Amino acid sequence: MPPECPSRGFADSEFADRTARAQAMMARDSLAGLLLTTEPEVRYFTGFQTSFWQSPTRPWFLFVPADGKPVAVIPEIGTALMRRSWIDDVRSWSAPAPNDDGISLLIDLLAPLANGKARIGMLKGHETYLRMPLGDWERLVAALPGIEIVDATAIVRQLRMVKSPAEIEKIAHVCAIGSATFARAPEFVRVGMPQEEVFRAFRREALAQGADDVPYLVGAAEQGGYADVISPPSIRPLNTGDVLMLDTGCTWDGYFCDFDRNWAIGKSCDMARRAYDTLWRATDAGLAAASPGNTCRDLFHAMVAVIAELDSSGGDIGRLGHGLGMQLTEQPSLAIFDTTVLEENMVLTLEPSLNYGQGLMMVHEENIVIRAGRPELLTTRAATELPVI
Repeated sequence: MPPECPSRGFADSEFADRTARAQAMMARDSLAGLLLTTEPEVRYFTGFQTSFWQSPTRPWFLFVPADGKPVAVIPEIGTALMRRSWIDDVRSWSAPAPNDDGISLLIDLLAPLANGKARIGMLKGHETYLRMPLGDWERLVAALPGIEIVDATAIVRQLRMVKSPAEIEKIAHVCAIGSATFARAPEFVRVGMPQEEVFRAFRREALAQGADDVPYLVGAAEQGGYADVISPPSIRPLNTGDVLMLDTGCTWDGYFCDFDRNWAIGKSCDMARRAYDTLWRATDAGLAAASPGNTCRDLFHAMVAVIAELDSSGGDIGRLGHGLGMQLTEQPSLAIFDTTVLEENMVLTLEPSLNYGQGLMMVHEENIVIRAGRPELLTTRAATELPVI
């Protein structure tokens, strides 16, 4: 079983510190505030955690001012939960209200800043979105002609990439849950088992191990390998000679793990064993390069150098890992285009992949946290050789 659970939630001081660091960056960039509309950012500054975000019906807003606590502008249905957070100023409306879904409240909040021709930061960059009707956004902008909307993606990205000790503790715990679940796979996976039942059995085991949810589970199984890594389950039964891959994002207290494991069913072939060994050594190269001061590009090149022993095409490698935390995938990317410098307490996935044989591929993934020396593995490292079930 995974180790004893950490405490759920965070102390108010965690959110006060996040807000203070954001406000220091805002002062540097002459911003009067941040306007946030998406779930991870609202939760990052408030601790407001609910599955109700699954509904697209209502927008949610959080304003982080240059000084003081954030202000929540949210549908009435969320006020009781938000008032249990560290936030004092919660403004609400009866929603849904298509003619005025919180826009008047936002205008009232921001009008004094518009009169002062203030600069307001919003997320405009890669991997961001607005999450409110475009018509409502246009109405808001038209009502606040004095405000300049600037891109604050870099501020929020920098804050979220470097995790606090309490965040790392939660991610480590869910990684332990995922590792324990994968360790039990040989007990519930068997030849002839339909892939959809493998998925169900995995989810049941993850929940039994202590996961809150298993919102992400993909995989594949084909002879000698597989052709993609994002498939839903099929009814195809597992056959001797298949390579089975499962990739999971379990959650605990709002934080994800994200890693996969590969098994041969009944027996393994030479090419699959070679692909597995190559990826295991590529992961080792990534671990060796994952030190503060190196860049994401450095990690990418370190892993590609090993992958090239078997797959020299390089045409569709894309990225070989990414950030991890409140979302299954976060910034940065372990890719040739990303020159982000690694810092202590960044949580990353190492995810080398390669193509081999006739249209087959394999991917291997571990979760790590950057430390002063060698990184700390949060997942239990995969076996050195392709395991056989």
